[in-house]
Amino acid sequence: MPDIKHFDPDAALETAVRLFWRRGMASTGIQDVVTATGVNRSSLYSTFGDKQALYRAALRRYLEHRSQPVLRRLAEDARGLPAVTEFFTGLIAARCSGEYARWGCMVSNAHAGTENGDPEVRALLDQHHQQLRDALHAALTTAGKRGQLAPGVDPASSAGLLALLAYGVNLRSRAGADADALTETVKSALTPISSPPAP
Repeated sequence: MPDIKHFDPDAALETAVRLFWRRGMASTGIQDVVTATGVNRSSLYSTFGDKQALYRAALRRYLEHRSQPVLRRLAEDARGLPAVTEFFTGLIAARCSGEYARWGCMVSNAHAGTENGDPEVRALLDQHHQQLRDALHAALTTAGKRGQLAPGVDPASSAGLLALLAYGVNLRSRAGADADALTETVKSALTPISSPPAP
């Protein structure tokens, strides 16, 4: 007879995402996942594999459902610099208020945690970093075409700098940084690359 699952794997994985996101992999035991999901250990293992495999699945879900849609919108936005500003405004709001305030970003948390000792996790982190840079590069390239960049600004190098700034926002917000202070830092980074206002 086929194995019949008596739980929703998708719902269980989403619960695991929230646990790993908020607490990190090292601080989350498999018993924590069992307690939070109500799914027994053997069922979790038979569905997802061991804790490391479950973490990988949770990270992929986070990327697919939370990170990638935001980056696609940024890359496809035709407004240029206003889209970049909106990206950071939304990032700061998500990290400093609401349901997931002070959780940071699961990706940034993984960069700073023991999770990145896993080559498969590192590959996912590298892929995300490239997608982040590419989205910012696309937005800055559009900004250049619209005359929104200061003379001599290179969209590629500026995208790399802003990608690092995004990680900084994620990590500092998790440590309790004030939203207004983070917003001022972002403004300080964007002002030098922006074309001066018309007289």
